Amino acid sequence: MIGKGDKMNLETFKHIFYRMPIVVRLLLSVTILMLFFGTVIHVIEPQQFPSVFDGVWWAFVTGATVGYGDYVPLTAPGRIVGIVLILSGGGMLTFYITTLAAKTINHENDLSEGKVSYKGKQHIIVIGWNERTKQLVEMIADKDTNQEIVLIDRTLSELQYRHFPVHFIHGDPSEDAVLVQANIEEAESVLISADITIDERKADINTILATVAVRGNNQDIPINAEILTISQVENGIRAGADTVISSNDFMSTLFYHELFHKAHTRPFETVLNLLNQQQFSHIKLPDELDGSSFKQAVAFFLENHELLLGLIRDSQWIMNPAEAITLDMDDTLVILSTWE
Repeated sequence: MIGKGDKMNLETFKHIFYRMPIVVRLLLSVTILMLFFGTVIHVIEPQQFPSVFDGVWWAFVTGATVGYGDYVPLTAPGRIVGIVLILSGGGMLTFYITTLAAKTINHENDLSEGKVSYKGKQHIIVIGWNERTKQLVEMIADKDTNQEIVLIDRTLSELQYRHFPVHFIHGDPSEDAVLVQANIEEAESVLISADITIDERKADINTILATVAVRGNNQDIPINAEILTISQVENGIRAGADTVISSNDFMSTLFYHELFHKAHTRPFETVLNLLNQQQFSHIKLPDELDGSSFKQAVAFFLENHELLLGLIRDSQWIMNPAEAITLDMDDTLVILSTWE
């Protein structure tokens, strides 16, 4: 007769067991079944199976239909046990293997469809999938193969990892649940790319909403947001973006240079190669350069293979200033140096 305590223990076991992943449940069931048959055959034929481990080994080999023949039951009861093992254990092992294979395929499909949460740290989150972000992913992969990238996009139905080295999350980046899936709290930085397939104002509103959501989930993460309309740049900053990339403004300036550049000059290719090979840095004026001329500062940085381009003073950008201009401690210098 089963007591109340035994019933509660049984219910607790069922509660825990049926909440386990199916692969774990199958593995546990197979292990218990093999231990049972291994113990039974050891009890029935102790001479042929000197230890329980020998019996368990025989049970696994027989259940998997490998049949090494190193342990064989000789008595009728032992052979009956072997028949029952083949009928029950063999089917369970086969079911376990096929289930494991199906789980692997389903996980790969879920990964391609953006349903799997990201568990890593120090990753870059890219919001929006387009030709610009596609090239960005390739550039990052070329420079650092160990850098993990998580892509959030609501327009893609699937993205194969073997084609692009990113962890894809399908969903709206302005929703907290989607950002949690991307492990926003442990991310290193976020880039929000504008959707150029829709109206520019609507694209900017989506970018601002995503910026607000990201900042709400991580107060310290650097956010780089692309804004298409000049009127929304300030709103992007108010939403929490550290850097607002006004791509239309940049392209308009580049077009102007292409139209009115001097002969034998190629502005677009020059800027493209410059950005590919060099990086800009903003630094405070070193103490030893306080009161020095711009010309002296240029020589100072050239010794470290860095190029001083200009300075920011009182929020005013002064690029390629007169060589005699005097630098002071409140200046921020604009430096060009090679990628590390």
